[in-house]
Amino acid sequence: MTSMNAHAFSRFHGGRPEPLGEAAPPVPAPAPGWSLMPLSGRFELVYEDGQGVWSRRTVEARELKLGPGRTLLGGIDPGRGGYRGFRTDRIRRLTDAATGERLEGGILDWLMARAEAQRRADAARIRRNARARRRAALAEVA
Repeated sequence: MTSMNAHAFSRFHGGRPEPLGEAAPPVPAPAPGWSLMPLSGRFELVYEDGQGVWSRRTVEARELKLGPGRTLLGGIDPGRGGYRGFRTDRIRRLTDAATGERLEGGILDWLMARAEAQRRADAARIRRNARARRRAALAEVA
């Protein structure tokens, strides 16, 4: 299924789109059973990979992916070159680079609480901005 944005910059001939140039493929939707929670922040991790090798990673978090039986912390890992997903059950230690808070247990709960707090803060900011725009528009009319 293509999104309506897939046709935003295309010419239509006989109902079929003809792309105007090279476009990136559409981002696939999460697999059934998975949900995304936006999350931002810079974290330092001690991570255990699939072979049991521990390593230190730095990640610029983008999201939590909640799925059947596992949860992934997704973000940019500059040390490994690009976007990576880290299984939260393999994160042995997490340090918030902004606050210095260090966790060795309850990491998933902390990440979910932080994502929810950020969601609420973003929603409140959006509401405040909408109210301010409405007030400004009413003040111009009056």
